[in-house]
Amino acid sequence: MPQLRIAAAQVNTRVGDLSGNADLIVEWTRKAAEQGAHLVVFPEMALTGYPVEDLALRESFTDASKAALASLATRLADSGCGALAVYVGYLDADEAGPRNAAAVLHEGRIAATQFKHHLPNYGVFDERRYYKPGQTLDIVQLHGVEIGMVICEDLWQDGGPITALGQTGVDLVVSPNASPYEKNKDDQRLPLVARRAAEAGAPLVYLNLIGGQDELVFDGDSIIVSADGSVVTRAPQFVEHLLITDMSFPGGRERTEGQVGEFTVRRVTLSADPVPTYEPLPLPPVAEPLPEEAEVWFALVTGLRDYVHKNGFRSVTFGMSGGIDSAVVAALAADALGGSAVYGVSMPSSYSSEHSKDDAADLAKRIGSHYEVQPIGAMVDVFVNQLGLNGLAEENVQARCRGVTLMGLSNQHGHLVLATGNKTELAVGYSTIYGDAVGGFAPIKDVPKTLVWQLARWRNAEAEKLGEIPPIPENSITKPPSAELRPGQLDTDSLPDYELLDDILDEYVESDRGRSDLLARGFSAEVIDKVLTMVDRAEYKRRQYPPGTKISLKAFGRDRRLPITSGWREG
Repeated sequence: MPQLRIAAAQVNTRVGDLSGNADLIVEWTRKAAEQGAHLVVFPEMALTGYPVEDLALRESFTDASKAALASLATRLADSGCGALAVYVGYLDADEAGPRNAAAVLHEGRIAATQFKHHLPNYGVFDERRYYKPGQTLDIVQLHGVEIGMVICEDLWQDGGPITALGQTGVDLVVSPNASPYEKNKDDQRLPLVARRAAEAGAPLVYLNLIGGQDELVFDGDSIIVSADGSVVTRAPQFVEHLLITDMSFPGGRERTEGQVGEFTVRRVTLSADPVPTYEPLPLPPVAEPLPEEAEVWFALVTGLRDYVHKNGFRSVTFGMSGGIDSAVVAALAADALGGSAVYGVSMPSSYSSEHSKDDAADLAKRIGSHYEVQPIGAMVDVFVNQLGLNGLAEENVQARCRGVTLMGLSNQHGHLVLATGNKTELAVGYSTIYGDAVGGFAPIKDVPKTLVWQLARWRNAEAEKLGEIPPIPENSITKPPSAELRPGQLDTDSLPDYELLDDILDEYVESDRGRSDLLARGFSAEVIDKVLTMVDRAEYKRRQYPPGTKISLKAFGRDRRLPITSGWREG
């Protein structure tokens, strides 16, 4: 019975960094070789990083990708890893244009390649067909084991390559993926992977990327299942990890090649003789998916950390107002970067309460961050007096003075400015363009207000379990939220209660329900009309907001995009 030791390398790559990603692949292949692996699989487009977006349209980048792949094959052999079959995703092209591809590197050469029909160069997923009739499927024989491959979305499509592979008699299927995180995504993955393994009649290695790339974050959660769909092992989320697993294969399956359905099957033999029988390693433990709050927190930390580091920043700054949003952003930044890289700025105006200033100072002390006070009263007075501002114009100039202050400190010291707004405020336009909306990244942009509070309570509870000081002051969690732009102001002066507001937004934004649907669900017509009008009119603000980590199916700016100029109104 043939055996293989399989290594699934769940790694964090960087888009466009061909040299750095090649170094990473060599490093992790060496680790796999040191543990006796025969086969190592890397995530989708590991050599180029993912998603490459319009870099795919540059012939120079495609040529560089192909050259880097050939060089990598040589490097692996020179590093003593030539005997391993190494599955590496990269960017290629043919007469149809850019192609999402994967290659098998072995003994210093590119032994096999496989293309998808097109490169995914869109938001994340859609329902296009990812393969084309006549596409070649390379089945690689390694130590007598027949190995097929499907690349990411090909696994998600019914009746695609996985069905064809099931008719060819493969012993194993590997699936390099770059599957972006969304809340509860793991609930979809395991049933899918189990079903596809059963269709192929073979064990399946589902290998996913980890790390942040602009708005997207990848959580890993790589899975190996047996031919009957049962879990063999599973990798943890949000960490680089090498999943080493020994598998035995019964053999004796009828082999087919040539035309199989819509596909042309080609067999590539790397080594026909099985490895000498050996004692398998104990199965690695099955990592359990994280609870919801922990999963979201680690997604946000990963997205922020990688955005900062991959773009060459060493520190971040933002307004520490003492409120819940800035407190959660501060705690995320401290977890992602360390308190020493966090520069909080209190910017009190004449309307700022003493407790807000005290809560901000307390927060900075708890997370070990830098903290300074930059009063904006004098700046505001200049604008108000010179321009004769009052009412909303006076309120907004306070926010804009804070934005100018933060950008000035950013320019002076090289910090990345973080916008601290949440998804609920962004949905209804409860923010000031060029004020609290300034920044290079918005960590909680896709987090509804009610979830912000949940995350704060969860993070404090986790700290208490570890005997640590909770990072977020209790007063920041419990006090009524306020922008403090006029005396006695509360968010509820302008908005419905946040729990009610988030319930409506969940239906209207996340589920695309119309006004009649919302009425049928029991919401009042008055509140519906107010909220929907605010959402529809705020599209221009959302277009100008910084990028932020996507955790939902409908993240603003990436998945949900409506015309700014539109005569359509619900109802």
